[in-house]
Amino acid sequence: MDLALAQARVVVTGGASNIGRGIVHGFAREGARVLLADRDGAQAARVREEGLALGASAVEVLEIDLTVEGAGGRVVGAAVEHWGGVDALVNNTGWSAPGFLTEQTDRALWQRTVETNLYTAIDCTQAALGPMGEAGGGSIVFISSDAAFGAIRQGVYGTTKAGLIALARTTAREQGRRGVRSNVVCPGLVLPEEGGVGATSLWAGGQDAVFDESQVASVVKQQPLRRLTTPGDIADAVVWLSSPRAARQVTGQVIAVGGGSSMP
Repeated sequence: MDLALAQARVVVTGGASNIGRGIVHGFAREGARVLLADRDGAQAARVREEGLALGASAVEVLEIDLTVEGAGGRVVGAAVEHWGGVDALVNNTGWSAPGFLTEQTDRALWQRTVETNLYTAIDCTQAALGPMGEAGGGSIVFISSDAAFGAIRQGVYGTTKAGLIALARTTAREQGRRGVRSNVVCPGLVLPEEGGVGATSLWAGGQDAVFDESQVASVVKQQPLRRLTTPGDIADAVVWLSSPRAARQVTGQVIAVGGGSSMP
């Protein structure tokens, strides 16, 4: 199916590592133009070359800390400067420090998690709605998580990811009249592929620093499909939701991509 994304102007935040990298690859295969915004410039540059090799019409890198005030405007402004507008925004930036709720009492940790996972999405969404509304349409996809529905050792993180669902649905209801669609993808556990993370990624310390083998096995055992989710699985859902042809009547929806680990 032709998803009508060739030459589409796409912004992917946190696009340098793991899920974000997979999403950039997915749009590249459709021939889109991608603005990759990430604080890890070196890893983003590598993903840029990968995207071009996969067929992207263009890949531009903006090295930026999205938690800084005004960052959303800079990101969207860069896409507008390069290509005159934004057709699709993927709010993928995220960070997590797994831990039991009773142990995670550090307010600085709460602040970092909220700033990274929720405030960056608010900022970029508000910035994108102007050019999208003026153009008469666009797509926004929020990368949430299975943890949004409640998960052990993910209390603070899951709370921010649940906030994204409310933000996405509010955006869908308010902006539909302007032709803007807004949807959510909730990944299950996604382990990074080889070469799939940079030095600043939460996975940079190795898989066991986030989920050890027994925890991964426990997650897989609870899934009806009993297999790990890949970055490509998430990318396929995001790209489909971003298609003005295949998903033209889809808005305000939450799609779980985790082998059935959640069924919202």
